[in-house]
Amino acid sequence: MDCDLEKIRGFFAADQFAAHAGIEIESASEEEVVCGMEVTPGHLNASGRIQGGAIFTLADVAFGVHSNLRLALGEDAGLTVAQSCSISYLRKPEGGRLTAFTSRLSHGAHMSVYRIAVRDAYGNLVAEMHGNGFTIWQHRGG
Repeated sequence: MDCDLEKIRGFFAADQFAAHAGIEIESASEEEVVCGMEVTPGHLNASGRIQGGAIFTLADVAFGVHSNLRLALGEDAGLTVAQSCSISYLRKPEGGRLTAFTSRLSHGAHMSVYRIAVRDAYGNLVAEMHGNGFTIWQHRGG
């Protein structure tokens, strides 16, 4: 599958929450999607550390991009939504940037599973998420 990055970015430009969080799609292929985010004061919690929800949002957006690549590229594909997600926070991030790397573990007609690794600016693994997707197929009438 040819992954036209500009077409993918165009499709996901409508995701205002991701845009507000500053999440960018860096690369996309069948094997891996990479999304990044500069950490800003708006991502920090009351203790001055990055909010867990900001890390989760980055992982969730990367999961959404990978699981909906075909739809974003204009193919006749269903919309995959998160059915469940589980995240483990492993260490405090260092540096000013977080990057999420996805890998697809399984993909069927309706169910899919992805692993998302979130790394800090120094490459340290700060969180890992597993996302279970459910694909909604809408029948097109003629």
